[in-house]
Amino acid sequence: MRTQLRFSGSGGQGVITAAIIFAEAAVAQGFNAVQSQSYGPEARGGASKAEVIIDDEKIFHPHVKSPDFLLALTQKAADKYFNDLSLDGTLIIDSDLVPNPPKFPNTVSVPFTKLATEKLGNTLFTNIIALGAVAKVSSFDIDAIKNAIFARFPISSIESNFQALQLGFRSV
Repeated sequence: MRTQLRFSGSGGQGVITAAIIFAEAAVAQGFNAVQSQSYGPEARGGASKAEVIIDDEKIFHPHVKSPDFLLALTQKAADKYFNDLSLDGTLIIDSDLVPNPPKFPNTVSVPFTKLATEKLGNTLFTNIIALGAVAKVSSFDIDAIKNAIFARFPISSIESNFQALQLGFRSV
């Protein structure tokens, strides 16, 4: 049961953090997981990509070649990475920041950034909202992700992050 995911966007959107949380949740569930990341030299605004492979068997090559799920939070990320997406995969996009989505048969479109601003008052929650949507689309255990969030964030932000996760899960 190998699942390959790619989280992409621009620096500052939290795609790397989202991928790390997803991988930690998978390990807590008893799966093998690897997570890798790459980003441009800019602190914010440059290209950012993180990948996760989850499997119940050993993972010998930690590179995603054909993701089953691609999260694209910017137009540039969608354009750059959708060609690698598995033919039966799912493209998940921020509908406001990807105004010209690639022609792909299985696309989920949610206004992640807009939801973060309007419902939680801060774009910092965009990645966790998107993570909730990825969990729903990939049928991943949302409670495992909640536990990973609890382990990673300060107690003062846990409730807001849980709200963001649920918001994303319900938005699909």
